[in-house]
Amino acid sequence: MSNLAISIIGYTASICMILGYLPQAIVTIRTRDTDGIALPTFCMLGLGSIFFVIQGLALHNWPLVITNVITTSCSVIIFGIKLYNDSRKRN
Repeated sequence: MSNLAISIIGYTASICMILGYLPQAIVTIRTRDTDGIALPTFCMLGLGSIFFVIQGLALHNWPLVITNVITTSCSVIIFGIKLYNDSRKRN
């Protein structure tokens, strides 16, 4: 497979990942509704994104780095709102 094809696949995957995470983050920020979000799942997704950032930096793979910095940011925001909401429900 050519380097161009590999790059196109990488950037296409980046766009798909960002378009998958960003709407959820936007809706969560606007509505503050996190009832349907499983905390362990978002923890694992966030950790996975952090590890992909590290791997991308090690490989100098910028689509991997950029995508996962964005998805990590979204995960952290959603995770924070989820923790806040869950703590308020317990009190």
